[in-house]
Amino acid sequence: MSTTVPGELVVSGERAIGAESIHLAISGDNARVVVLPAEVVDWARTVQASPGAGFLPESVSGVFVGREQELTDLRGMLAGKGSASAMQPRVRAIHGLGGVGKSSLALHYANRYRSAYSLAWWITAESPESIVTGLAGLALRLCPKWAEIASSDERAAWAITWLQAHSGWLLIFDNVEDPKHLHSYLGTLVSGHHLATSRKATGWHAVAPTMVLGLLPLTEATNLLCTIAFPNLTPTEGQRGAARQLAEHLGCLPLALEQAGAYVYRTGIDLDTYRQSLGLVLDEDRDVIDPERTIARIWDHTLAAIPRRDPLAVTLLRTMAWLAPDDIPRSLLAPLAPSQIALSNALGELHAYNMIAFTDDHQGVSVHRLVQTVLRTHTPSPSEPNSYALGRSEAEQAVHQALPTPPAGLRSESTALWERLLPHALALAESTPPDTPTSADTANAYHQVAQYLDRQGRDAHSISLRTAVLAQREQVLGHVHPDTLSSRNNLACAYRAAGNLKRAIPLLEDTLVQREQVLGDTHPDTLNSRNNLACAYESVGNLERAIPLYEATLDQCEQVLGPIHPDTLSSRNNLACAYRAAGNLKRAVPLLEDTLVQREQVLGDTHPDTLASRNNLACAYRAAGDLERAIPLYETTLVQREQVLGDTHPDTLASRNNLACAYRVTKKVERAVPLFEVTLVQREQVLGDTHPDTLRSRNNLARAYRTAGDLRRAIPLHETAVAQYEQVLGDAHPDTLSSRNNLARAYEAAGNLERAMPLYEATLAQYEQVLGDAHPDTLSSRNNLACAYLAAGNLERAIPLLETNLSQCERVLGDTHPDTLNSRNNLTHAHREAKAAQKKNPARPAGPTDPHQPPPTV
Repeated sequence: MSTTVPGELVVSGERAIGAESIHLAISGDNARVVVLPAEVVDWARTVQASPGAGFLPESVSGVFVGREQELTDLRGMLAGKGSASAMQPRVRAIHGLGGVGKSSLALHYANRYRSAYSLAWWITAESPESIVTGLAGLALRLCPKWAEIASSDERAAWAITWLQAHSGWLLIFDNVEDPKHLHSYLGTLVSGHHLATSRKATGWHAVAPTMVLGLLPLTEATNLLCTIAFPNLTPTEGQRGAARQLAEHLGCLPLALEQAGAYVYRTGIDLDTYRQSLGLVLDEDRDVIDPERTIARIWDHTLAAIPRRDPLAVTLLRTMAWLAPDDIPRSLLAPLAPSQIALSNALGELHAYNMIAFTDDHQGVSVHRLVQTVLRTHTPSPSEPNSYALGRSEAEQAVHQALPTPPAGLRSESTALWERLLPHALALAESTPPDTPTSADTANAYHQVAQYLDRQGRDAHSISLRTAVLAQREQVLGHVHPDTLSSRNNLACAYRAAGNLKRAIPLLEDTLVQREQVLGDTHPDTLNSRNNLACAYESVGNLERAIPLYEATLDQCEQVLGPIHPDTLSSRNNLACAYRAAGNLKRAVPLLEDTLVQREQVLGDTHPDTLASRNNLACAYRAAGDLERAIPLYETTLVQREQVLGDTHPDTLASRNNLACAYRVTKKVERAVPLFEVTLVQREQVLGDTHPDTLRSRNNLARAYRTAGDLRRAIPLHETAVAQYEQVLGDAHPDTLSSRNNLARAYEAAGNLERAMPLYEATLAQYEQVLGDAHPDTLSSRNNLACAYLAAGNLERAIPLLETNLSQCERVLGDTHPDTLNSRNNLTHAHREAKAAQKKNPARPAGPTDPHQPPPTV
């Protein structure tokens, strides 16, 4: 089975290539292998942070009141009795309602105890990508001359290396959406403290102890409101009483208190009048707080006050509600303002009302997620029937105008700008209100971003964009316009890339029928649809439908396009791979060899399609047992893919995985296991926990542990993989059967034949039904069951099964294939056991295997 790349290993060692020493590292999210020059790694180990170094964001209100007990508890949980110089690795997470002050508490902790740390660094942690960005910023701060010319991945890898080489630091992961995103960091960065904030209360049991942050006590809530509403003044008893009433009615939610206090200060309104104008009433259940409703209660007045000072400020705020919450570039908002001065004034007004915070360089702004949610979903007033969508058209226009020319390759001068705008385009697509049409310009912008993701090997992330494009095409052009059909095909391919074949296949089937009707049976787009559908069938293990479709497509491509057209070569390659998947190596290998030669001649030696052919031929050689030819081809292809496609492209990850598989087969587990571990972590973070490629990585790593004799780690991983395969791919998918077979082998290796035997028997029966009696995987399954019978001393069942299997291996795989040799060896061993048992007791059936005899090869 094929799979992908590396895990919690961040620095994997040094090696010499020519005269230059290089250093292998993993990027911040463990999703990419990065090569750093040894000199750069030495800088990471030797550069010291200056006293008080770090990055902490600006507080929105600049005010922090109360929470003294929480701060004390947090310090005790993190530091214990230790000192900064003898720091133990500690991890803590703060969770609670949106707007309750989790980030404020973490920020105040970092500021109060900053002198106790060698460095305090704040990271927005909504996604693996945002964590990488935060780590990359650390490299820019500590090693600016090198980092300015390095990629984001290289910077993040440098930062990880620095954190490993130094102690006494504090990392704050703010707004963690998925606790699993922190696994790889907590496992490798152990010389400092980690503090996380999250709205998520679950998922932390395997990551970190938690602190639940509740609402402010009423007295502290009153103090916070008075501090913001009456700065540098001592409130009167009447004002404190009014503040107490307002705080109670706002549910003592810090974010609501901050915004109400800012409104009172900016407008001069007294607290009682403000509270009465809001029409607030106490909730019957004061222990239940709805943050969105609480914030919404104060919005009508706040949004009515700001336009009197600066109408542009409200336009900007409503625009930002539809974008990603963090690091909204000023340049993205600039077209909405008549001048830079007007933009600065409007943003300053929003900042004064505690609506936004500036980034460290003031070139970007952030908005609280709860504020965005309220703005997007706020119930409209009678005078604004469509207010829920206010600002959306401006956001769409801003994104459309900001997109640069698509980069020519995987890396260009515009790549950094694309990556910065990407979260905002995705947020815009994902927040589209129901029944809201997408404009042509916006659809074109989404298409550009989706194509950028596809070129980067991240098509699985483009589903929301492609869904919006298809809806716009269907509405404007109709359901069968060629452009609509292309959009439908693209969406189906994105679903397939994401592992969602249940949605991909019906879309591809519909698109093929429509293209045949509209464009004709041999139009290039129709041939492309037919090929894509065959690929989807192959992905779900339905080779009976995939292979005839591949064969028909190849015949038509040769007739219409010619024998060496790139699309014809792709069709030939795909058919050969399907033959290999079906176990028909006699047809697969020659076809792959011919395709590789033709691609080298037509496309060149390092074209991505040529690299794909080279990888596929290596896979065929491995399937044929010819590892002497397979491994050098894998190694060459991996190096070329890293150079041409980059470290994170799915094809590069597949090459790295396939090489690890070859190492495992040749018993080089010391090289295979670390590669498989990193691969699993990467796929979990990049593709998700149940993507088919992630499942393959989990299965492959478990096999490698078993090969290394580490059954304590292998068996639980195998069990998890089987359960997930059954849920995601179904009970009879070839990958599910393979995973079940591997679990049975692990049980047998642990001496648990009672669990192994029924699993072997059920798996063989399903293999025979799904793949046929002579498929290589069926042969392996039959061999494994026979060996289990042999281990149990059941020679009467083992020997006939081994005889049948050997005959089929010789016919299907050839006389010298490794699996044929194994089968022959196992049968010889069984006959020897039978003779030994007969000599010992001619009247008794043969007993169990003599423990001193060599075990059968499985």
